[in-house]
Amino acid sequence: MGKNLVEKIISQHLISGVMTPGEEIGIRIDQTLTQDATGTMAYLQFEAMNVPKVKTELSVSYIDHNTIQIGFENADDHLYLQSVAQKYGIVFSRAGNGICHQVHLERFGKPGKTLIGSDSHTPTCGALSMLAIGAGGLDVAMAMAGSPFYFICPKVIKINLTGKLKPWVSSKDVILKVLEMFTTKGNVNTVFEYGGRGVASLTVPERATITNMGAECGVTTSIFPSDKMTRLFLRSQQRERDFTQLEADKNAKYDKVINIDLSKIEPLTAKPHSPDNISTVRKMKKIAVNQVCMGSCTNSSYKDLVTVAKILKGKTAHPDVSFILAPGSRQVLEELANKGYLSELIASGARIMENACGFCIGNSQSPPSAAVSLRTSNRNFLGRSGTMDADVYLVSPETAAAAVITGCFTDPRDLKIRYPKVVMPKKFSIDDSMIIWPDKKKSADVYRGPNIGVLPRCPELSDTIHGQVTIKVGDKITTDHIIPAGARMKYRSNIPKYSEFVFENVDPTFAKRSMSLRRDGKQSIIVAGFSYGQGSSREHAALCPMYLGVRAVIAKSFERIHAANLINFGILPLTFCPENDYDKIDKEDELEIFETKRTIAGDGKFLMRNKTKGTAFYVTCELSARQKQVILAGGALNISNK
Repeated sequence: MGKNLVEKIISQHLISGVMTPGEEIGIRIDQTLTQDATGTMAYLQFEAMNVPKVKTELSVSYIDHNTIQIGFENADDHLYLQSVAQKYGIVFSRAGNGICHQVHLERFGKPGKTLIGSDSHTPTCGALSMLAIGAGGLDVAMAMAGSPFYFICPKVIKINLTGKLKPWVSSKDVILKVLEMFTTKGNVNTVFEYGGRGVASLTVPERATITNMGAECGVTTSIFPSDKMTRLFLRSQQRERDFTQLEADKNAKYDKVINIDLSKIEPLTAKPHSPDNISTVRKMKKIAVNQVCMGSCTNSSYKDLVTVAKILKGKTAHPDVSFILAPGSRQVLEELANKGYLSELIASGARIMENACGFCIGNSQSPPSAAVSLRTSNRNFLGRSGTMDADVYLVSPETAAAAVITGCFTDPRDLKIRYPKVVMPKKFSIDDSMIIWPDKKKSADVYRGPNIGVLPRCPELSDTIHGQVTIKVGDKITTDHIIPAGARMKYRSNIPKYSEFVFENVDPTFAKRSMSLRRDGKQSIIVAGFSYGQGSSREHAALCPMYLGVRAVIAKSFERIHAANLINFGILPLTFCPENDYDKIDKEDELEIFETKRTIAGDGKFLMRNKTKGTAFYVTCELSARQKQVILAGGALNISNK
């Protein structure tokens, strides 16, 4: 039996375990990336490991998230990141150079290589046939220190593309169709591998939109073959030497094969407040639009923005629409300027933002109260935009441009203009002057501003957990629910301060109550429904609760990255068995389990006692042998320093 793409790359990088779906494996990591919202903590953890230099082929530190500098915190943290990069042999991409995924695709990604990044949208580079996986910052730090990256060997689903996209339908509509089919839950430990004749019609930037937003399905990653389109893209980046042809064997085996005819897809949107709440644009019936935001790591490529520029040429944004545009990289911005498209976008009323994440993470351009905002980004979780009562819809650049013109939801096919043809440049302008390579001849002292706090540690697992249910939440709780993004992220390096905002938008009293319990020597327990921990790889969603004294989360199911982060920081991820026992617990119930160490080392099945109600129920904690050691030690950092 032949191998699929995923099996080929894993087999070439396998260090431990066997390639059996469901079993834990460890692979060698070639490249890592971090961004500033998660990187500060990742590098604090790396420093704690006392390793003199990174051991990967390439590690890149990007500044793209917290570029708004109100107060000293973000600027100080950027100096910390730059000095750490010089000291430990890390490439540094300065603020203004662009969004990590877009820049990594342009300048560093290589077919067949492994990449982990402390950002959940790291799978973007699957468009270049990389095995690119989002992870918590501690996992990235350990990979930089030379350790394998451990994860569950995934099932591989082939998404077989046939046909060709019709005018006014784009790759964003393809991934929205995939989300409609697979939803945002139930896809843990799975990889989407794209193939079929339809792949040949998609450029690398179009593929990147699909692999980027595959993260919303909860899959480990998504991947395309490396083919003629890949070579053309790398040639345009003057990196053809990095090209390697890579494709699945003709007799490769898959766990499932799904067929999608590209020619049958129509313009789609994800309605509030989840990326899988899919509808056709035509069904939206001319809903008035207050804001349109174009950009993010999903749709800010040259092809995306030139398409928009051509649609809007000679037109002006509707009077009721605030039109925001953020190119994905400095390269994209320069190409737009050099070819005259930037002036056309400005003439159309676009407000040109920095080459950064910006509006996507809610740290700028929040919409008005009760507004409708159309965005080409990847997430529309409640409150993520910075406005709790806003309705955020996810759309393609074409649909976004149509709303800019009309002031309402409009199927772009109804614009009655010719669909613009965009020819990709044979050679992009290459200017890497905003990328700083470490100078081996220079020493570096690490700069630590007052925003850099002490790295907290979790104590070793106690033999008894006796805690109060400090919060009970429902299904599909995201990391944004747990620890808010946006303006709060400037405290990312100061865990005691950032912890004050845990569950801020769900229960503003959570942090104070949990800290009060901790001061009294008591523990906290979180109870949740299905798919707990969706969204960002931000390990603060585990680290901050740990600091507040949370020792266990009991849920119906967990998302991959967040479950790994909980384990890394010594919090037990417990699963209801059966699921309906969730209904038997209330907030403030006192729960306890005994002989935790022996049970973890054994079958992981706990009898949880509800002292408040005088009842008991079973929970399970399914861990690999390695994860058991991590939990017993109180977290991965405790092990790495032994």
